[in-house]
This record gives sequence, C-alpha cells and structure tokens, in this order.
Amino acid sequence: MEEEHHYGSASEPERVAPAIRRSTALETLKNGPRGALVIAVSSVGLLLIGWLLFYFFLFLRRGTVG
Repeated sequence: MEEEHHYGSASEPERVAPAIRRSTALETLKNGPRGALVIAVSSVGLLLIGWLLFYFFLFLRRGTVG
C-alpha cells in the first residue's frame, strides 16, 4: 500500500503572503479589531431589541398567570 502525503498550501512559497515589517504590523494592529467589535455590538443590540419586542408585545398582552 502506497502512503499518501498531504501538503498544506503554505508548503508552496507562491501561496504564502510576503513578510511585512514590524512597524507596519504594529501600525495596523494599533486600533484593534474595530469591525469585529461593531458587528458584535450590533448583533447583541438587535437580539436585545428583539427580546424586548417579544416581551412587550407578546408576553405582556397575555396578562398575569393565575
């Protein structure tokens, strides 16, 4: 039985991104991942708004139990 070797894309030099200078990397990372933070805050805000809508328009209309 012949053994099959698997190679990742990083094993080929033409598929690897060129190295960047440390100053460039630090400048890029200085502000942090703002886009991810915006998406996370938006998602949580929409979930909260949806929950409040369910609460006020669905649960409160049914009245008290008992």
